[in-house]
Formats: sequence, structure tokens, C-alpha cells
Amino acid sequence: MSDELQVLHLISLEDEEQLDEEDHQVYDAALAALTIYCGASEAHRQRAANRLRLYLTRRDLLPNPRCDTLWQQLYASQNTRAFITTMGFDVDTFNYILESGFTASWNTTPIPRGDAPGSAAPRLSMRSLDAAGALGLALHYLNSTMHAVSLMEIFALIPSTVSRYIHFSLSILLSVLRTVPEAEVRWPEGESFEELNDLVVARHPLLTGAFGTMDGLNLAVQTSADQEIENATFNGWLHDHFVSSVLAFGSTGEIIACKLNAPGSWHDSRVARDIYEKLRTRTPEGYYLVTDTAFPRGTDQIK
Repeated sequence: MSDELQVLHLISLEDEEQLDEEDHQVYDAALAALTIYCGASEAHRQRAANRLRLYLTRRDLLPNPRCDTLWQQLYASQNTRAFITTMGFDVDTFNYILESGFTASWNTTPIPRGDAPGSAAPRLSMRSLDAAGALGLALHYLNSTMHAVSLMEIFALIPSTVSRYIHFSLSILLSVLRTVPEAEVRWPEGESFEELNDLVVARHPLLTGAFGTMDGLNLAVQTSADQEIENATFNGWLHDHFVSSVLAFGSTGEIIACKLNAPGSWHDSRVARDIYEKLRTRTPEGYYLVTDTAFPRGTDQIK
């Protein structure tokens, strides 16, 4: 019990017999209000104390982000299995992204800061990560649901640097992928359908005509203060707020179509309408995507 509540309790014991009924009600109401206030103040102090414990400072981390960190160990290994496990790309693809413009952009573009002009020349020697480290940080962030504190430990970066580098690296990665032909999302054409089906039939002989698969993805989002957005993102089946996407993959593993960031209240079959149109109008007779029962079956049902 806090000191304020202890004092109130002693006063109430001493004065209780001296109060008439009306005064008793006023006194009880005041006591209840002060109790609520003290409880709220204590809860605020506890939240503030918890926030102080939920981040790392420089002295809690390895001293040099460019030397002997967990990331440096991983990158030096150049092990494809390790790269795919942590970042979703093999070594060759990782290096290809670097060479396709990521390194050049990282080395020539100043990191946006509120306390420095945007036209200032980049000081690479002052940055905590080189281009490979920045790409590694972005891919770790995209490929995992780990907390930011884990990224701090892996890359030996303080919280503000992690946040700033992630946002900057993602903007560079997006601009680079827009120029890389292999990153384009393309629906198959011509003989590609037969080639994709051959890969499927090699493992599943009965799936003649299948050239890929399709499924939905729900990504959790914060609850919006806007009532309309809150209702649109609430998924009654999952009892939480999401944005919904549908991805179609060819049998090579490449994304061949997608519909992204639809309201979480929408069913997968509704989100996938644009992909249905591709199946109806841009797919040869007899070819299809393999899906679960959340999606309609057959040409007649997707019209």
C-alpha cells in the first residue's frame, strides 16, 4: 500500500465514528476518488519504469558494429543455407542486389535526419554499417518477426540507429527491386504454362494442368482510431485486426500474381478477384492453380 493510502486509512479509522450519514457519503466518495488517483499514478510510474528497461544502450552492446558482431560472422561465412535461413535469399542473390544498385545508393545517398540538411554529402566512415550490413538488416527485418532488441544484438546497433537504418534501407531496396527484371511479378505466357505443369506432374502425377498455387496471408495491424478503418480491418474469424493479401506462386516458387493490403474483413476469395480474372482471360484451357477450399472451384464459380 502506498504512503498516501496508508494515511487515508488511518484518518478514516479515527474519524469514522464522528461523521453523520451525509458526511459519510461525501467522505467515502472523496476517499474513492483519491484511491483511484493514487492507483493511476502508481500504474503510470510502473509503465515508465518498464519502458526504461526495454531498450539497450551502447555499453550494453558490442563496441563496434563493423567488427566481430553476429552479423559480421554470418556475412563472412558466405553460407547459402545460413543466408536463406535468416534473410530468405541465397548468397548469389544477396550479392546481385548489392551490385544492382543497392551499394551505389547506400554510398551516395545521405540518410535522412532531422538535425542535418538532406543535401549533405554522406560520411561513410561515420556510418555504423556498410551497404552489405544495411541490406542484411533490412532482410532480417523482413524475413522474421523478431523484436527490435534482437536486431540490436545481431548488428550491435542502438534503437534509434536500428529504426533509422531500417527505413532508409527499405527505401533503397524498393527502388533497386523496381529496376531488377527478376523481381517483376509476371503472369506466365505461352509455353511457360506447360513448363510449370511439368514441374508439378514430376512430383504429383495426377495434377495435370496445375501450374502453381495460391493462398491468403493476414498481417496483423494496430487498431485504428477511425471507426470505419477499425471495422474494415477487423477479422471476425480470427478476432483481431489485419490487412489481407493473396499471393499466387508458380511451381518454380516465383510470385506470378498478388493482391496486397485489402481490408482484413474481406474473405480471401474476394481479395483474389483480380487473380481470377487472369485465370479466366489469360490462362489456356485446362490449366489451373491449386488452392484450399477457401477459394471457388472451376471457371463458372469465379465469374
